[in-house]
Amino acid sequence: MTKIHPTAIIEDGAQIGQDVEIEPYAIIKKNVVLHDKVIVKSHAYIEGYTTIGEGTIIWPSASIGTQTQDLKYNGERTYVNIGKNCHVREFVTINSSTQKDSVVEIGDNCLLMAYCHIAHNSRIGSHVVMSNCATLAGHVTIGDYAIIGGFAPIHQNVRIGDYAMIGGMSRVGHDIPPYTIGGGIPFKVGGINIVGLKRNGIPLEARNALSRAFKIFYRSDLKLSDALEEANKNCEPIPEIQKWLEFCKEPSSRGIMGFQSLT
Repeated sequence: MTKIHPTAIIEDGAQIGQDVEIEPYAIIKKNVVLHDKVIVKSHAYIEGYTTIGEGTIIWPSASIGTQTQDLKYNGERTYVNIGKNCHVREFVTINSSTQKDSVVEIGDNCLLMAYCHIAHNSRIGSHVVMSNCATLAGHVTIGDYAIIGGFAPIHQNVRIGDYAMIGGMSRVGHDIPPYTIGGGIPFKVGGINIVGLKRNGIPLEARNALSRAFKIFYRSDLKLSDALEEANKNCEPIPEIQKWLEFCKEPSSRGIMGFQSLT
């Protein structure tokens, strides 16, 4: 049964699913879609072409779907899509995007802790944790199961791979390979995220192979192109290694952390 407090403001045109709860003084604008079992807590504000997936909870004073802070925005229609069973905690800001029909996208089962910021054209995978006050600039991509530490600013156009862990208060200006852990200012890749991989059921064989790949990339003084060739020859072609190599081969506007280019 849907429960909407009488002090909540819901504009005509908003689509509200089944068993939704909307608490006092929440504001839902006309183009918003709330799927079944969404909870919107007091004083949350949701506008724009925003869709929120089943079971997601929007905590007090979160602001979602508001106009991008990008000065290039010219009023075109853009979107915010949030997946299922996420927690968007207090004072989180999720802006809409820039460029017609572009999307800010957040996957399923994510936890965005208090005061996090997601800027235009950013994409976050599923099972991602962003700790308090972590911030994403525009066009950032975060892979599945990644963890971003508190107060960590992520530069625009940076990619962070699956299962990577970023230490708190770290400034990230380059792409972070999947499965790694690191931090600091300047940022240093410290090793494989062994604890995170164990917790998520990545088998020992894969962890050992990733450790070998890490040593080739970060302990052998090789250029990136040479490290890619060496890892391709000497690491088992298991899915985790293939994901690592594909990530490092993909075009990058920021470059892989610790390397200047593919040459």
